[in-house]
Amino acid sequence: MKTAILAEAHRLGFTLAGVTTPLPPPHFDVFTAWLQSGRHGEMAYLASERSLARRADPRQVLPECRSILVLGAPYPGGAVSSSPPAGGSVAAYAWNDDYHDVFAVRLRALVAFIETLAGHPIPNRWYTDSGPVLERDLAQRAGLGWIGKNTCLIHPQLGSYFLLAEILLGLDLEPDLPMLADHCGSCRRCIEACPTACILPDRTLDARRCISYLTIELKGPIPLDLRPLIGDWAFGCDICQQVCPWNRFAALEQVRQPVLAPTDDLSLSAEAFNRKFKNSPIRRSKRRGYLRNLAVVLGNQAAGKKNDNVQHVLVCALECDPEPLVRGHAAWALAQIGGREIQRALENALRREQELDVLVEIEQALNLILLKL
Repeated sequence: MKTAILAEAHRLGFTLAGVTTPLPPPHFDVFTAWLQSGRHGEMAYLASERSLARRADPRQVLPECRSILVLGAPYPGGAVSSSPPAGGSVAAYAWNDDYHDVFAVRLRALVAFIETLAGHPIPNRWYTDSGPVLERDLAQRAGLGWIGKNTCLIHPQLGSYFLLAEILLGLDLEPDLPMLADHCGSCRRCIEACPTACILPDRTLDARRCISYLTIELKGPIPLDLRPLIGDWAFGCDICQQVCPWNRFAALEQVRQPVLAPTDDLSLSAEAFNRKFKNSPIRRSKRRGYLRNLAVVLGNQAAGKKNDNVQHVLVCALECDPEPLVRGHAAWALAQIGGREIQRALENALRREQELDVLVEIEQALNLILLKL
């Protein structure tokens, strides 16, 4: 039965498939220490009592669980570009349709296959980055790879450019051997390449400094000191994977990154945003978060340069956008460009603005410009 299930998983597009037990994950103590240090940022749901109980014991998720089928599917892209798109960079996993939607179809089909094979309904619960389980711990124990210094699960042939899913089953399947080897060795490329120094020595990261967290999970303002370090990343970040030597061996389908147009997208209405990113993971950041990110990207790209088009769209966002978060980050971006004309635009905005947080952003932007003049 296990052989047939794994074969069907491969047929459905899960290149990696392994089985582990529902025993408590081996690194739960690392996870709790990470939470206690506050490195999960604003992701408070991770620290809830219910979440902790379920992550500590998969049987809290499915009491009938007797084995866990762990699956991995590589995603296209991931190649390091010598000339990043002028519009901004997007993490490779988001270059296609949202994997949550794609995987849901495959996982339902696999559960149906298992129940047909067994001849009766099987208690089950499946997730893909969407439930209270420690996915990488389960995947390592199922033999799919080791947890690298960049915190990603790494497979010797596929590298780390793959997504995980798991099916908790009320069915006995023989567990696979865990991958105990650590092939990172003395390499520190990911740690040294991270612009925000978010990767920590204990194979965890400080989410509060991670570009992926800042551009996706963080709902409020991006800290001032981290905005310049985001560079041109408009959604997510792949730097720690791009520099990983193990990804040189990954036979990945090469797909071009979608070209963003920050100067156009900064004026997207809520309806236009939802329409443009209907099936994309980018919708997760919501309009306000995406436009906030674009303002930071434009500020970084145009810093110290005269660009009438960029200046125009940023001034329009500062004056007209309905979201205070976007107006505030547009003010910061304008300050990176600087000059008397922008100073006047910011002073005009200061007289009209009603939101306290935006007023603070504008005042900070004005102070920065005055220091440069």
